[in-house]
Amino acid sequence: MAPGSPVPDAVAAELRRVAERWQQLPLGHALSLAPAMRGLAQDLADEVAATEHRAVVPLPDLGPATAYDQLVVTSYDACAAGLAPDLPVRLRQLRATLARPPG
Repeated sequence: MAPGSPVPDAVAAELRRVAERWQQLPLGHALSLAPAMRGLAQDLADEVAATEHRAVVPLPDLGPATAYDQLVVTSYDACAAGLAPDLPVRLRQLRATLARPPG
């Protein structure tokens, strides 16, 4: 974990692994999997909003090029809100989804 960061090492490691996998995907496959990436990011944003008693706001769909960045930001927010215990597992599940062959 970086000094002062709320992100545990396990979450940071899984985010790096997701990034590596995401960057290796052919464009067509990435396009088909962008909803999975954005889905986890939205789930995290919703959970943070609920924890902080704020309204749920949909993340903007900025395309697959920003899907990973949205996941990083919402992961950081989730860790800062104390919602990180199962986040490494959820990120591993996302990575497994990204590893499945298209079709």
